[in-house]
Amino acid sequence: MMSTKRTVIVTGFEPFGDHTVNASWVAVQELERLGLGQSVDLYVCEVPVEYQAVQSLLPLLWKQHQPQLVVHVGVSGIATTVTLEKCGHNHGYKRVDNCSFCPDSQCCMDGGPDCIDSVIDMDLVCKRVNSSRLGVAVSVSKDAGRYLCDYTYYTSLYLGKGRSAFVHVPPLEKPYSAQDLGRALQAVVGEMLELVGQAEDDDHHHDHHHCSHQHHQHAH
Repeated sequence: MMSTKRTVIVTGFEPFGDHTVNASWVAVQELERLGLGQSVDLYVCEVPVEYQAVQSLLPLLWKQHQPQLVVHVGVSGIATTVTLEKCGHNHGYKRVDNCSFCPDSQCCMDGGPDCIDSVIDMDLVCKRVNSSRLGVAVSVSKDAGRYLCDYTYYTSLYLGKGRSAFVHVPPLEKPYSAQDLGRALQAVVGEMLELVGQAEDDDHHHDHHHCSHQHHQHAH
């Protein structure tokens, strides 16, 4: 066992649209209060709901901290569970951001793959957390919604060679409190860290972060 601390970055988003308080950032601040244990250096960061800010901020985060794992948290008005996103998508960004900006190409990374999978097995994380009787339901999704959440996730997966994760949380009190969401993030990120450690051990054998499945489009 290595005694060196592992570095994890967890981000939430600033308010946007109807979300005058963004449950994702509230949940991330609650996670920061709880911590991830002595062996983990946790950095948290509030991300602007702006495509261009994400493009400049994410490379800095990856470079500056050299994290083992970056977990982005976002709010979804239609979510009723804590939802683990399996992959990020490159195309379909038509919705304008907090600066009324939208990428001309409606694309995240010119020439990048259509879809990038996380190296983390989200089904396994979901199963483990749900069986731990946390009192917060966790589910899995393949569509992060083609807005800043999906855009951020894709960018991070691209930069981190798949060592990233995205978690959608419901709005506060629908049905979970900030404390519930903080506990859920603590459990989820803990399991992800365990799996990313194993993925790093496997990494020497093969490269496995590009996505082959066809994605289904949902309207958000």
